[in-house]
Amino acid sequence: MHRRRRTALLLTAALTAAAPLLTACGNDAHPGAAAVVGGQRITVSQLENRVGEIRAAQQDAVPDAQYEQAIARTGSLTRDTLHGMVLDRVLERAARDAGVSVTPKEIQQMRAGLEEQAGGAEALETAWLQQYGIPPQRLDDNLRLQVQAQKLAQRLGTDTSRPEFWQALSKTSEKLDVDLNPRYGAWDVEKSSRVDATTPWIRDVTADGTQPIA
Repeated sequence: MHRRRRTALLLTAALTAAAPLLTACGNDAHPGAAAVVGGQRITVSQLENRVGEIRAAQQDAVPDAQYEQAIARTGSLTRDTLHGMVLDRVLERAARDAGVSVTPKEIQQMRAGLEEQAGGAEALETAWLQQYGIPPQRLDDNLRLQVQAQKLAQRLGTDTSRPEFWQALSKTSEKLDVDLNPRYGAWDVEKSSRVDATTPWIRDVTADGTQPIA
């Protein structure tokens, strides 16, 4: 597999898994917000709509008998989706600060290469949905982020698999003062992993595999 394409595949998973870059105070200063990034809210409604897009795409992609199994396999989808939305904004800001921009031609070039690798446009959309939770209508947006991340890494003199790249995003997340609603979890920097909120009066909206709008 071409190194650039392999990096793009890995980055999508990494952007979701790289939650330790962020810290969250999780207070009630922003009612109705799932997260606040750089003073800008990601509302609960926006998050639920994004999860709804993924669930609808999953339902279209699998037989009805397998849909419940698909939901069970992605029981943390709401929290994972929020993490991805936050990290997208962090990457956007880091790239902008570094003077990195992406052209439509670059996005199409990446998509064409990935479609060839996957065996066609539909196969690529299915793979991105199943592996990374990206619905077809969000694929080009996600590929723009892939190109953006690669170009940012190049500007930093590294690549997206190296600690230097993620350290740069970490600095940006600190600058943006990310505030995550505790109902969707918290970040444990020492363990480099997401941890569930321990606040007893906060209902874990995904622990039982049930999504708010699925």
